[in-house]
Amino acid sequence: VQLQASGGGLVQAGGSLRLSCAASGIAFRLYDMGWYRQGSGKTRELAAIVTSGGSTNYADSAKGRFTISRDNAKNTVYLQMNSLKPEDTAVYYCNARRSLTVNFWGQGTQVTVSS
Repeated sequence: VQLQASGGGLVQAGGSLRLSCAASGIAFRLYDMGWYRQGSGKTRELAAIVTSGGSTNYADSAKGRFTISRDNAKNTVYLQMNSLKPEDTAVYYCNARRSLTVNFWGQGTQVTVSS
């Protein structure tokens, strides 16, 4: 199983980034796909999730600014991040979850938002 995240980088506050996570080795359409983030010295937290059925859920801090989407034909999940803030700075990890015991993580991509 591979979850290849990309799209991170350095952006000024107020800017946008689009993260992508390409999955292989799993039946992508059956998995809930999520983006988690971990800031320096902080615990990993959920940013956004899209279920296998297409339902979405967001952290309160991401609502109205982030949009998660998936393309089952491309086995890819996206996170469009707008109006970025310095507090969004973190390593963003892609997650694929089928059940409590079937759960995979990608390698992470750094997002840095300068003030």
